[in-house]
Amino acid sequence: MATALGLGLPQNHQYDLGRDVTDVARAAERIGYESLWAYERALFPEPATQGLYGMPGVPWPDSYRGVAEPLVTLALAAAATERVRLGTSVLVAPLHGPFQLAKALATLDAASGGRVLAGFGTGWSVDEYAAAGTRPFEERGRALDEVIAVCRAVWGPDPVTYDGETTRIAPAVVGPKPARPILIFLAAGGKRALRLVDHADGWLPLATGIEEVTAQRHALRALAAERGRTEPIRIALRSNPQYTPEPYEGDDRAPFQGDAEQIAEDLAAYAANGFEEIIVDFQQSVRDAHELKDVAAEVYERARAAGV
Repeated sequence: MATALGLGLPQNHQYDLGRDVTDVARAAERIGYESLWAYERALFPEPATQGLYGMPGVPWPDSYRGVAEPLVTLALAAAATERVRLGTSVLVAPLHGPFQLAKALATLDAASGGRVLAGFGTGWSVDEYAAAGTRPFEERGRALDEVIAVCRAVWGPDPVTYDGETTRIAPAVVGPKPARPILIFLAAGGKRALRLVDHADGWLPLATGIEEVTAQRHALRALAAERGRTEPIRIALRSNPQYTPEPYEGDDRAPFQGDAEQIAEDLAAYAANGFEEIIVDFQQSVRDAHELKDVAAEVYERARAAGV
């Protein structure tokens, strides 16, 4: 079975959202991509309270200035396509009210004919939590647990009831319901893998290196067996290629760095290691939507030719 390929949508500040999201979405479906993905970055603090991913002194990339809201982005893509699945990789779930987020995802799924994949994470920016005004940053793990539980309740049969830390739903009819069960993916790994194994359908790892990600996958499956989980953990691997028009010549080439042929080779290597879906997000390393479509088409063609 061929590995499914997903494409990141153009959300960053250099794109014309009203034109480029729908244009790229249509092109991706025509090329053959099986899924489209949007990520969340709520703001760009100046000066930054903390470094990128919470690491002191690491600057935020300029591409994070003005990132479009992920569910609005996916709604635009849904209206322009018929087949591709629509996922978040990732949506910082605790920045949202649990009930409103569950309703929004269910509505998008109903409108798109059952194509939504909900990829959640806890995030790492204290500035985003302060701006959202939902839950304190220190409670982000418990907040994510409540979001997942509320989503499961709201997407389930009526009457919906829920009694949690911040959300209380008295018996009520809540619609629309998703057209199909919405799968929840989590970016969590390592110490937070227990949440994924017990409460999620899938995992959204970052392609940091085949050996590292494969080891994490083995550990996750071992934990799932230990916990008595019988359902397989679905995996959608995210890559953020550093695309260059010419091949990268150095011996220090990072995964997914270089021209279309080199990126396709990396895709083939991960596919050979059993990763069933891989997301490629080129938007940070291309000039505009026109180049994004061209690169996406060339990488897709070369990857399929390589057996992906």
